[in-house]
Amino acid sequence: MKPDIYLNGTSMNSLGWLRESIDFPTPQSQTNTIVVPGRNSPIRYTEALGRVSYDPRSFTITLTMLGIRERFNAMTENLSNAYAGQLVEVVTSEEPDLYCVGTLQLTPSYDPLTGKGQMVISCEDGDAFRYHVDETVVEQNGDGTAILTCDYMPVVPTVTTTSETALSWTVDGDSFYKSVSAGTWTFPELELAYGENSVAITTSGNVTFTYREGRL
Repeated sequence: MKPDIYLNGTSMNSLGWLRESIDFPTPQSQTNTIVVPGRNSPIRYTEALGRVSYDPRSFTITLTMLGIRERFNAMTENLSNAYAGQLVEVVTSEEPDLYCVGTLQLTPSYDPLTGKGQMVISCEDGDAFRYHVDETVVEQNGDGTAILTCDYMPVVPTVTTTSETALSWTVDGDSFYKSVSAGTWTFPELELAYGENSVAITTSGNVTFTYREGRL
């Protein structure tokens, strides 16, 4: 399969661009430390709020084409008008189920001797996590236990109930209980961790959990 890149769902191959290279490094963790006199180890703030925080994701994509300058200029104008300075969802053909979000900067160049045009797409402020293209939806009809599977990014699901519902779950040994009427709810305490998360449900109706998973 020919390597491709998708910007807001549009294939760059379909626009006449070839993906020549891509640099998609893993974001670095935020590492803040304080050196205290008399201590042999610094105080580390890497895990703020109990988890690792990451710097923005940066990446670079190089697209090329062969043709006359007029064609290159037209292709450049199309990309610039659609994506320059815009917040864009970026998907690679190798991982079509994940996308990243960031502001794109475009740098075009053209070599008249070879007739080769180049477009460098860069991002410095991308979200650290890449998101699943499809949202995860888990439904529970009546009483039972819902198993919510989560990727590495912590996420709080949206809970939709059709009737009076009681929910209970445990996080790190702490137990939580919520009793709600029909409606759509978000509980900050119901933050899903990596792997399987179970929520006990007592209801005569339907309960739907909706959330978007992510990973580095």
